[in-house]
Amino acid sequence: MKTDKKQMLVISNQAGLINSLKEQLSLQFDISTVNSVHSGYQSALILLPDIILIDQTSLSLKSFKNLNNFKTTHFLNKSWLIMYANEGAKPEMEKSYRESVNEIFYTTISHSKLCGKIIQHIKAKIPLSNYWKDSFMGLFNLLENPIVLLQQESILEMNDAFKQTFKFHKTEGLRLTDFVDCENKAKVKASLRNFARGKHMKAFANTALRLKNNKVRNAKISFSKLDKMIDEQFIMIIHFTDDKILVKDKMGTTSTNVEKCFVENSHLTDFSFTRREKEIIGLLCKGYKTKEISEALFISPKTIEKHRANIVKRTNSETILESIIYAINHNLIDLRH
Repeated sequence: MKTDKKQMLVISNQAGLINSLKEQLSLQFDISTVNSVHSGYQSALILLPDIILIDQTSLSLKSFKNLNNFKTTHFLNKSWLIMYANEGAKPEMEKSYRESVNEIFYTTISHSKLCGKIIQHIKAKIPLSNYWKDSFMGLFNLLENPIVLLQQESILEMNDAFKQTFKFHKTEGLRLTDFVDCENKAKVKASLRNFARGKHMKAFANTALRLKNNKVRNAKISFSKLDKMIDEQFIMIIHFTDDKILVKDKMGTTSTNVEKCFVENSHLTDFSFTRREKEIIGLLCKGYKTKEISEALFISPKTIEKHRANIVKRTNSETILESIIYAINHNLIDLRH
């Protein structure tokens, strides 16, 4: 499980309370503050905080008319919504807002004790790390878009639409980079690893995806974490036909680093082989061994090995066979001669 700081959103106009919370809870929380319930709700949709604290002592009762939005929003109903209220307002609070929040603390306790209650709750809370995963997996195969569940770049699960589109039915050994046409797979791997470990909840990118029949299709892909407590797992949704964003733009913080990485590394390689490289690839396709190529082209076996290594490197492949397949699929060599 992750040991990163949790997210806390404080809705208050009281500088003293805000400063006390930041001073006493900074080791456990990244604390964000807003000064109204309305802006607090919008911020909550972006931050998806673990705790939302509403300070009734510094806000007007009129601002609480939409308080129910917090607990009725699917992405926020796992946040611990608490209220800090004036003791004199207790009858009204209990009558009107007890059902809208998880807990109400009154000014009979000090700021320090309030912080203690928050820390106590976090330590005692039973992890709900499978909540989002279970919810997602229940709908997994009902969705028409190709979707995969990822552990960094490794594919853990794929829905029926993905299997039908990419013609794969087993996840063993499959990686996302097997399907993405990338100039630099290492950078894409690093970008996905950083996203999985980072604080952002979503990312978007445009890239070229390779199907099993080696056709290449442009796609918009959306990454979204299931739960901040599920270590390094997230989903990827693929949309081939239009520019529709599949994850709500205002839901969760967005990682621009992932988009930048795909922009820089997901274009099809634009280059041509040298004359000598084409000759070597052509002879390899005819079944020639290194010694036979050496004799045919009057160059040393060591030079041929250097050319082979360059071909593998330039096509971002792992073997010379992959390089040859890449060259044929991209019409980079002419095998008719």
